[in-house]
Amino acid sequence: MRMTVIGTGYVGVVHAATMADLGHEVLGTDIDEERIAALSSGTPPVYEPGLQELLQRTVASGRLRFTTDVASAARFAPAHFVCVGTPQQPGAKRADVRSVEAVVDALAPHLGPGDLIVGKSTVPVGTAARLAERLRRTAPQAGLAWNPEFLREGFAVQDSAAPERIVVGVTSEHDEEVLRELYAPMLRVGVPFFRTDPSTAELVKVASNSFLATKISFINAMAEVCDAAGADVIMLAQAVGADSRIGPRFLQPGLGFGGSCFPKDIRGFMARAEELGVGGAVAFLDEVDAINTRQRTRTVELTGRLVGGSFADANVAVLGAAFKPDSDDVRDSPALAVAESIRRRGARVRVHDPEALDNARSAAPGLQYTLDVPKACEDADVVLHLTAWPEYRAIDPAALAPLVRRPTVVDARHTLDADRWREAGWSLHAPGRPQPGE
Repeated sequence: MRMTVIGTGYVGVVHAATMADLGHEVLGTDIDEERIAALSSGTPPVYEPGLQELLQRTVASGRLRFTTDVASAARFAPAHFVCVGTPQQPGAKRADVRSVEAVVDALAPHLGPGDLIVGKSTVPVGTAARLAERLRRTAPQAGLAWNPEFLREGFAVQDSAAPERIVVGVTSEHDEEVLRELYAPMLRVGVPFFRTDPSTAELVKVASNSFLATKISFINAMAEVCDAAGADVIMLAQAVGADSRIGPRFLQPGLGFGGSCFPKDIRGFMARAEELGVGGAVAFLDEVDAINTRQRTRTVELTGRLVGGSFADANVAVLGAAFKPDSDDVRDSPALAVAESIRRRGARVRVHDPEALDNARSAAPGLQYTLDVPKACEDADVVLHLTAWPEYRAIDPAALAPLVRRPTVVDARHTLDADRWREAGWSLHAPGRPQPGE
């Protein structure tokens, strides 16, 4: 089939390349001329494992092309996937859906009978119904459906090619059949297909993210309790996760969640629930958000104690700037937030990250950056491990020790080999875990 993808950011480019790889003819559309030029040459706008190879393969095949002309895209195909951003509104919790509205308005004059707009952007529940009513006034011959994405950064290519489920919110048999045909190669290999109404489809995404965010904040809350009680949060998480009703996934204590999805999605969900008069039903998410943010503050406070109570004249090395490994995304990054907070308190902060330094420089220009781990740790009073890149687990602590002023490390992600670091003479601190001898 022919299809378009409107918006070629993280979600859009992965979806476009995946669908082209399935054999469809795909036209990606964006208003950013530089991005379109880069994509046309096979260069993706973000770092994501496997994406560049997938993009180059599908562009070379001729099945994936890009344009800045929305009108020509509307005439190209009967199905149009909307993948534009819905950021948190400045000064408010609710999502900004103006880009989604703009795409629908731009497509509407060019749509014919049977054409279908498919939303993939994460939006407040009720947005699809409102847009459908808007479309009925401008293009009554066209349809609108919602098909949320469930991509994990670092695994997006895998998640797009072999999803755990496909959810479509539709209001007609025709719209369902269009989507079934588009996803036919996945359905043939047994990917579960859920047909719902559009409002339920919208809720699936934010409900999933809210549940996962709650699990992350729960175990981080337990880490706080463990610190006070002298217990071990890692052993606690393993024992709790062994319960089949709970499971171990997302019960990893650490610095908390960040990125472009979880924080804004749970805040937007709370705002929309308030508008619907059921804010009390999701009021717990406010504490989930607060617990998550508190992990950053706790890490800054711990670092302050380790450098003697004052950051003045302290050198702090930060390992990690991206909000998670296998990504160059620094949006709402806990690692970058901690680094900036420490810098504002007077420390000299040098940051390393394998992929995210360019984005980090733009977001936090006051920090120092290096692509060399030893350089980042040179003369450091404390080393902070803030993003769980596998490169950091491979560090030789014995070789690193002579470079620092004090061999002190904070493992805020709980992925370093504590025994190995301590045997090399380091004082290792991990929130929620007692120090040896305590």
